[in-house]
Amino acid sequence: MAFTLLSSPLQGFTDFRFRNAFHHYFGGIDTFYSPYIRLNGKFKIKSSYQNDLLLENNDTLEVIPQIITNDAEEFLFVAKYVQSLGYKELNWNLGCPYPMVAKSGMGSGLICNPEKIDNILERAHKETDILVSMKMRMGYDHAEEILDVFPILDQYPLKNIAIHARIGKQLYKGPVDLKAFERCITSTKHKLYYNGDITSVEAFKSIQTRFPSLDHFMIGRGLIADPFLPQMIKDDTTEYPKDRWDIFEEFHNTIYSQYDEYLSGPTPIKMKMLGFWEFFSQSFSNQQKTYKAIKKATNPFKYKQAVSMILANERKLKS
Repeated sequence: MAFTLLSSPLQGFTDFRFRNAFHHYFGGIDTFYSPYIRLNGKFKIKSSYQNDLLLENNDTLEVIPQIITNDAEEFLFVAKYVQSLGYKELNWNLGCPYPMVAKSGMGSGLICNPEKIDNILERAHKETDILVSMKMRMGYDHAEEILDVFPILDQYPLKNIAIHARIGKQLYKGPVDLKAFERCITSTKHKLYYNGDITSVEAFKSIQTRFPSLDHFMIGRGLIADPFLPQMIKDDTTEYPKDRWDIFEEFHNTIYSQYDEYLSGPTPIKMKMLGFWEFFSQSFSNQQKTYKAIKKATNPFKYKQAVSMILANERKLKS
């Protein structure tokens, strides 16, 4: 069966610079979700959000904007904003697991409040004509929370519900709960997308076999840890390209130069790339040694030197 791969958004990582470079060098992703827009009660779109969604910054990609909110007025404001840019869909994040977000009643912390979800969806469908989709966990405290929300969601013409098969309290720890996800399939009329721990071709095949009725799969952290993964899934291969490290190096240099231009000073670019290397290092032969070498690089020159040495070592191991 044909299937679609989607990039799950990660705050601080999957902005337009990353998305464009990823699409150019690796491919494999059919649709990208932008990191969520958060208003914090101020009805103003920050410039970083504006730049991330400008059509000229996403002209080779299919991108779906995302919002995180527990307020109907904020939802309507953002819906009208993204429509003004030409977008037809807005994805609502009820999945963010981080305690500061969840405890403020947003992200996965909103799943236990079906009435508020109902109110926002009712107004969104009455007062705009935007297509609404959902990105959810199965709950914050327990996996049954989502089951109480499905009767509400089934009242609305949602495009789909993407479910990360964990609860919010787990963050990203522990295994995904596939039994709980299976209950979701039989508990709603909506089209479901699967998200969670697709970190290898084998893991993808296992999920695909377990849930043969699904044809949309989201990849989040696994996509950053191994950028080759989506295309390898599409090609049904576990073999990396022969010039794997050359491609990765070009990709890395592209995003480094773009973030370096955007961020001011050596410390912000160091912290930005260090965040990426927490994921990148997982695909290297010695994860701890790789990450440690990046962490020890105290200035741009030493950073570039460390990256060159790391890549040279991987090429040597391959030869």
